[in-house]
Amino acid sequence: MFKISLLGSGGTMPLPGRNLTAMLGSYNGRMILIDCGEGTQVALKSLGWGIKKIDLICLTHYHPDHIVGLPGLLSTMGNSDRKEKVTIMGPIGLKKIIKGMMVILPYLPFELELVEIKEEGMDEFKFNEYTIKAIYTDHSVPCVSYCIEIKRNKKFNKEKAEALNIPVTYWNKIQNGYEVVLNDKVITPDMVLGDNRKGLKVCYCTDTRPSNSIVNFARNSDLFICEGMYGEDTYLEKAMNNKHMLFSEAATMAKKSEAKELWLTHFSPSLNSPEEFLPRAKDIFENTHLGKELMCKDLNFKV
Repeated sequence: MFKISLLGSGGTMPLPGRNLTAMLGSYNGRMILIDCGEGTQVALKSLGWGIKKIDLICLTHYHPDHIVGLPGLLSTMGNSDRKEKVTIMGPIGLKKIIKGMMVILPYLPFELELVEIKEEGMDEFKFNEYTIKAIYTDHSVPCVSYCIEIKRNKKFNKEKAEALNIPVTYWNKIQNGYEVVLNDKVITPDMVLGDNRKGLKVCYCTDTRPSNSIVNFARNSDLFICEGMYGEDTYLEKAMNNKHMLFSEAATMAKKSEAKELWLTHFSPSLNSPEEFLPRAKDIFENTHLGKELMCKDLNFKV
């Protein structure tokens, strides 16, 4: 099970009852955090999944509403007796940003590994059981969107394994893609594995104008979390000038990408009643939901 929580739904500044947008994902007890604005640590505490086991922090860009909560979070992790390395990933300029933050955080009891995302094309990383993909998007500063995938091994064919007299103790190794040698005969995974099985995919996209590259990036997502800075289509010019999106634009991308579900988030502070504009998005993409603080979803593999 891949557990997802939207920690907040706000953009620009936290408001009473509206935390800044961030996402926490958890699989097999290890967690990934995307963005860490002011107050994100409070949202994490309210959620109750813990903080100590956050292994990877992905930053979309370096505007304050996405990063200023980071020093406090790292300090809390250190005070929680975290000793394992923490990886921080982000667009170009990450090392400079973290160096500046460390002025007020001169000591941590764990190593920080910094990964800057390459500027051309899509960057891909393996991290524990996660596959992380990132692309640059169209914002006023370097900004990236992330897709987090959990891939599945091919289905193991028990009958084929038994016909080849492969001991049960080797089955797990073969399913994980390794060859084994039995009685001088090499057993390769393709000899006992079936077809590919669909994994799980979550795409997270804020602070950008819509694009075909994002549509392709989010293709067939189980969950597409996308900014809807403005609800009204009459705000198009403002969205274009500020490099943000309308509800209708996010819904259009979800439809084109054939995502299964869309969560709108990163609402403008002036958007007091986002529910008023939800019907417009749902007219385009029916399975659209408004982001709410600490909303959660459990994603499960299909049989």
